[in-house]
Amino acid sequence: MSASELLPLVVIRPEPGNAATCAAAREMGLQPVGAPLFEIEPVEWDVPAMHFDAILAGSANVFRHGGPGLARFADVPVIAVGETTAAEARAAGFAIARIGGGGLQPIVATLAPGNYIRIAGEDRVILDPPEGVRIETAVVYAALKRAFPAQLQGVLAQPAVVLLHSGEAARHFARECERLGIRKENLHLACLAPRIAELAGSGWGSVAVAAGRTDNEVLELAHRMCQTV
Repeated sequence: MSASELLPLVVIRPEPGNAATCAAAREMGLQPVGAPLFEIEPVEWDVPAMHFDAILAGSANVFRHGGPGLARFADVPVIAVGETTAAEARAAGFAIARIGGGGLQPIVATLAPGNYIRIAGEDRVILDPPEGVRIETAVVYAALKRAFPAQLQGVLAQPAVVLLHSGEAARHFARECERLGIRKENLHLACLAPRIAELAGSGWGSVAVAAGRTDNEVLELAHRMCQTV
């Protein structure tokens, strides 16, 4: 199938992830349209004084935007949701105790009893820790929503595949489409996790969920959708 026959792939995640995802999509032969609909900004946070056995990090943004307060935990090992988050933690000087395959809950379910600090953004999945696992949450960044730029509105006037990496992205994208009168039935959603598909709502041309919670797996799904839907 030639590039001209593929549906465009719309990537709305914030930078720097947007550029990285678009570059990976181009290597697959796709035609990505990068349109970040969120801007990540740090927020002020109170640094807990208690001892923690590990840091639970569900996003690389923790280490990009955590600020000087992170120095308080310089000797605390990091349990990272995936390779990208682990790499950012290492760059910030942290030691890595464990790397998951996507999603914090599967990691949390296997934690040994103890005290953990979850450093996170405002939009986050609620965790269900097992008995004896105590989790303190510190919010260090927020994702600020952007309206659809004119270029994106033009792209979405025709059939396209949209990549969704978070529940908040799904909600915001759906609301903007409804506000602007964009035909949802023309759009096909490639979602990183079932929760994201659920929060996107109904009325789309199709909705599919990646086999695993990594950027590569959701891109592979999007690649198939760009060719077949």
